[in-house]
Amino acid sequence: MDKRISPLTPVNFICPEPFEPQVFDDPKAAVETLASLYERNTTFLIDAFSSLAKGAPVTGRYRAFYPQVGIETTSFGHVDTRLSYGHVTAPGLYTTTVTRPQLFRHYLVEQLGHLMRNHQVPVVVSQSETPIPLHFAFAEGAHVEAEATGLVDMQLRDVFDTPDLTVTDDEIANGEYEPRPGEPHPLAPFTAQRIDYSLARLSHYTATSAAHFQNFVLFTNYQFYVDEFCNYARKLMAEGGGGYTEFVEPGNIITPAGASAPDSGTPLGRLPQMPAYHLKMRGHGGITMVNIGVGPSNAKTITDHIAVLRPHAWLMLGHCAGLRNSQRLGDYVLAHAYMREDHVLDDDLPVWVPIPALAEVQLALEDAVEEITGYEGFELKRIMRTGTVATIDNRNWELRDMRGPVKRLSQARAIALDMESATIAANGFRFRVPYGTLLCVSDKPLHGELKLPGMATAFYKTQVSQHLQIGIRALQKLSEMPTEKLHSRKLRSFYETAFQ
Repeated sequence: MDKRISPLTPVNFICPEPFEPQVFDDPKAAVETLASLYERNTTFLIDAFSSLAKGAPVTGRYRAFYPQVGIETTSFGHVDTRLSYGHVTAPGLYTTTVTRPQLFRHYLVEQLGHLMRNHQVPVVVSQSETPIPLHFAFAEGAHVEAEATGLVDMQLRDVFDTPDLTVTDDEIANGEYEPRPGEPHPLAPFTAQRIDYSLARLSHYTATSAAHFQNFVLFTNYQFYVDEFCNYARKLMAEGGGGYTEFVEPGNIITPAGASAPDSGTPLGRLPQMPAYHLKMRGHGGITMVNIGVGPSNAKTITDHIAVLRPHAWLMLGHCAGLRNSQRLGDYVLAHAYMREDHVLDDDLPVWVPIPALAEVQLALEDAVEEITGYEGFELKRIMRTGTVATIDNRNWELRDMRGPVKRLSQARAIALDMESATIAANGFRFRVPYGTLLCVSDKPLHGELKLPGMATAFYKTQVSQHLQIGIRALQKLSEMPTEKLHSRKLRSFYETAFQ
């Protein structure tokens, strides 16, 4: 018998018991209730799916909703203006849907705590009107369709809510969302369904669980850096960890501190598109490294998804073309500005939007270069130059008529060119994630210095280790800063969400 519900049949919604809104003046208690409500509603969907898969009859459409949290203020009273987040700008009702409260526990407690202190109002936990898609109710790694042997005659969309891409967007983060009359204002930059979408993508692209990601992220476009990072992390683990608790590789292969080999995880037959490696510390205070491969499209894709985890900083470490005759192979480039010819973010962040350098990140990078190389002050100019980095979307730009590109690069005062840095910086700006770039000159195409195979191998062997150590040290310096200082007001627009 066909179990599909006819579109002409009145829909009988089968839902969990109603949830009465609850008021809290303790952020930890509020998050516990969010977690309990989320667990109840996702378990309801999973149990319903499992029952139907075993042959139970369809008696209606199964639906459960995301939890939400909100505050209401009635005052324009000023808060601490040094803070870039943790407060709302005007009286009104502010809400956000919530997913995976256990994963975001520390973040939610911190954000709600700031709101309660700054506005002296409680928060309200309730059930939203946004359905949880069945796919997102399952634990990470589950394959919904693979378990549906009892549902072969029925479309899942007839019986359960599925991901709705028409309402999964970045309007809030892009500053384009306008509430309808009477509708609450957004409290956070991402909705629950947008976060769930990215969490699923992260697992797919990186082959590691979102729970392993740390708050300080290194991006690279070369496997050499990943190999060096793995050697560094494994050595740390064998020696006791040095403050880090474990090292996680693709396949969720975990080496705990004090061990010389992994004790859990599944080795992969092949690496994913953008493998991630996590040197973990309590409170997500460690370092994640992602090999994003080549090109601005990959750079946008991975930062689109990591942004929902609300990291405290991300840095690009990679190689670049040096554009000045005074530069030498192996010199460092610290980006103070970005020339954007990557085009992948044109629809989200117009090219006329400036991408400012962030003082906290720039100082951490410069201090790290001094510390690792031994050069200081004026002597540092021997090996490092600051200035504009140009990012393009054509790896073989040298094959075009050179007059146009060279003129633009000269007028922009560019000192280096790559394919990822401006994209990562621009998405950091867009998503309010502190960003920075430190590149290493690996060739000088305008001056006839191109890498040959033997030269490249020697260059990588001598330079990658030092470059990586600089990046790690810079992130360690940033992790020592109070988060209120690190998250700069430069990244906040006129009308911002209260959540960082």
